Amino acid sequence: MINLFKIKGQKKDDAANAIGKHAAKKQSPGELRLHKDIAELNLPKTTKITFPNGKDDLMNFEATIKPDEGYYMGGKFVFTFQVPPAYPHEPPKVKCKTKVYHPNIDLEGNVCLNILREDWKPVLNINTIVYVLNLLFSQPNDEDPLNHDAAAVLRDDPKKFEKNVRRVMAGGYVDETHFPRCI
Repeated sequence: MINLFKIKGQKKDDAANAIGKHAAKKQSPGELRLHKDIAELNLPKTTKITFPNGKDDLMNFEATIKPDEGYYMGGKFVFTFQVPPAYPHEPPKVKCKTKVYHPNIDLEGNVCLNILREDWKPVLNINTIVYVLNLLFSQPNDEDPLNHDAAAVLRDDPKKFEKNVRRVMAGGYVDETHFPRCI
């Protein structure tokens, strides 16, 4: 019986190849889940998703966030998402391409979000991550920082923090670090 299925499968492949068609690439469970997540995205108006490598590479994409409130209002911040084949059992790797003065994003673009580390669960999805990234810009968290200097300024002198954010978004310096314009 097993050989019969092998022969049937081989005949289908041969027939597809004979007419110039290739057998469809089999998608991993992670790709299938990601395809579902992307189809069900409910993005806030402040967020746009793009696929720089084309729609054939869903596992790598970018999210652009343009906050419409808070310290970062008017800025434009680009995040890269690399989704592992083991998704949703492993979280995507998310990095900020835009250099930003933020307590929860370091100068190399690493993002401090517990749902991208120890609190990740397979029930979470891309929509959840995008929502929480948006929340980081309206409510930066000085209690779990990657950029300790920015967190200390936010905690101790919110007015100075706001001035620093405005300066760097316009393309300026904080201490000796230059930030390219992002507004």
